[in-house]
Amino acid sequence: MSKKNASLAPPLAGFNADLSQSSVSGLSSGAFMTVQLHLAHSSTFVGAGIIAGGPFRCAESYRAAAAIAEDALTLNALYVCMNPLIPQAAPNPDKLADVARDTAAQGLIDGVDNLARQRVYIFTGTEDAVVSSSVVDTTRRFYELLGVPPSAIRYESTLPAGHSIITDNPEDNPLGVNRPPYINRGGFMQSQVILEHIYGPLKAPSERLTGRIVRFDQTEFFGADPRASMSEFAYAYVPKAVEEGAPCRVHVALHGCKQGYNYVNFVNGQPDLENCPPYGNRYFTTTGYNEMADANNLIILYPQAEGTDNAVSQNPEGCWDWWGYTAENPENPDYYSKQAIQIQAIHGMLQRLGGR
Repeated sequence: MSKKNASLAPPLAGFNADLSQSSVSGLSSGAFMTVQLHLAHSSTFVGAGIIAGGPFRCAESYRAAAAIAEDALTLNALYVCMNPLIPQAAPNPDKLADVARDTAAQGLIDGVDNLARQRVYIFTGTEDAVVSSSVVDTTRRFYELLGVPPSAIRYESTLPAGHSIITDNPEDNPLGVNRPPYINRGGFMQSQVILEHIYGPLKAPSERLTGRIVRFDQTEFFGADPRASMSEFAYAYVPKAVEEGAPCRVHVALHGCKQGYNYVNFVNGQPDLENCPPYGNRYFTTTGYNEMADANNLIILYPQAEGTDNAVSQNPEGCWDWWGYTAENPENPDYYSKQAIQIQAIHGMLQRLGGR
């Protein structure tokens, strides 16, 4: 990626943001990344929203699942963290809570005692055929084991939804389907429910946006390293009052697989540029976050992962890394830590928004 191309978008600006009141949410791979980012920097966040995601480091549940470390991580991701082959193969929240404590003791993530003051929203649809509800059940237990009070966890598991974030948009997919763009209509804006659970009562969403969606150069936050599997640009919604200097908070919204702005299908290892799906901007324009942000002086940060399928990074569906594809050494992956290339990048964006 050339510096000339990167200059097509300006750098991310700083605002009057209170970073101690930050929060994060995500769908699918974005939900798994939400858990990782939440634990890595729990001293920064006040809460998290997890839609169809599993617990911390579950892709390492069975390190001996294959002779090759990289294959073991992939098999764990598919058959433990998404669709366990048998109930006994589901993530073990007790074990993974111990792993999180040990990871914190090593200084690779913030102390888990920070989680006792957090508020967490967790969702699984009963028709989800991508990430089993049995997996998401363990995410709730994982957070409870690490000290999040049960009263601070809102767990929704009875809606007959497919693998998706829920909206009230009539043009979105029917509620129970499992297909791109993984945005399904269910009569309410799930983003609003997440934000109100984390922050408490908020003003009703704006009917007409006053602010703007800002496109910025994302490459500076990961050094244009192709290992990151992140896009050239990312986006943020900034309300007008915030742009004019009003105090604000930041919510990080992480899309799922196949939802980045420049997602394309890969066929036989090559991008199918002639048949690009026309929904790459839906997550940062139609999921309801912006309307809530506009009314409540929130910045919504939308980092962007992208599909890659080469010797450097095998991530053809444009997922966030929750199983180690960015690791330089699969025997010792760091995708979950403060040093992880994607977590460093997102945290850097958050710090920039706070003027740091």
